[in-house]
Amino acid sequence: MNKEYDFSKGKRGAVIASAGKTRITIMLDDDVLEAFRKKAEDSGRGYQTMINETLRQALDPESAPVTLRELRIILDERLPA
Repeated sequence: MNKEYDFSKGKRGAVIASAGKTRITIMLDDDVLEAFRKKAEDSGRGYQTMINETLRQALDPESAPVTLRELRIILDERLPA
C-alpha cells in the first residue's frame, strides 16, 4: 500500500451512480424482509429487485394478479346463473 494517497479530486458518496435509481433508507418489518430474501434465494434473483417489482405492481393495478375475490366477481357477472 502507498504511504500517501491523493484524494483532492475525490467525491463523497456512491462509487458508481446507477442511472434511474435512487438510494434511500427505508424501514421494513423483519418478517417482510425475510420473506423477500427467502423468495429471492429460492429463485436466484435479488431481493431488492423483487421488492421493486412488487412496488411497481402496486402502483399499476392493471398489471397486478387477479385475486380470488375479484375472479369470483368477474365470473358471477359473466356466467349465467
